[in-house]
Amino acid sequence: MTRILCLGAHSDDIEIGCGGTILRLIESGEDIEFYWMVMSSNPERSNEAQKSARAFLRRARKKTVVVKPFRDGFLPYVGAPVKESFEELKRDFAPDVIFTHYRHDLHQDHRLISELTWNTFRNHLILEYEIPKYDGDMGSPNFFVPLTRAVANDKVRKLMRYFSTQRNKRWFTEDFFYALMRFRGVESGSDSTYAEAYYCRKMLLGN
Repeated sequence: MTRILCLGAHSDDIEIGCGGTILRLIESGEDIEFYWMVMSSNPERSNEAQKSARAFLRRARKKTVVVKPFRDGFLPYVGAPVKESFEELKRDFAPDVIFTHYRHDLHQDHRLISELTWNTFRNHLILEYEIPKYDGDMGSPNFFVPLTRAVANDKVRKLMRYFSTQRNKRWFTEDFFYALMRFRGVESGSDSTYAEAYYCRKMLLGN
């Protein structure tokens, strides 16, 4: 069984960053166990996170969803409890693959989660996903997962359905999510025209 850890600072980060990849992995029929952890939420956002995670992981054979109540935007300023959450996670789950935030993301919460991921897990394949935003911190990823049109559609439908609190944001739109997947599809030469992109900083071939 492959064990996959999905980490997100906020309730919609995992879905935006690697939701299509998760759907594709589940669709493949492989024997996968998922551990899905969101670090920041309030009661309303926690409800969104739980419903969305259940929808994305509905066909997964084994999954655990954890939503923490840390304050949005303040993760670096409560670093010790956040670090303790990672230490608890390390004892509870031994992943083979980890999806986390991009190391150079300009959002302070995202960046801390990435730093703690690398600090906590030293012998794992870590793929850093991207979150589009007004900061202009999109980079040049080097690892791509092609997505079919059906998977891309499913990802976007779920995002728009489960995160109603975010619909007032200018960037939280169907066309924007499709555009990013289409752009990464072109960049990677994906035959399916869509892709999600990651930063893979270390990969060990054989051992």
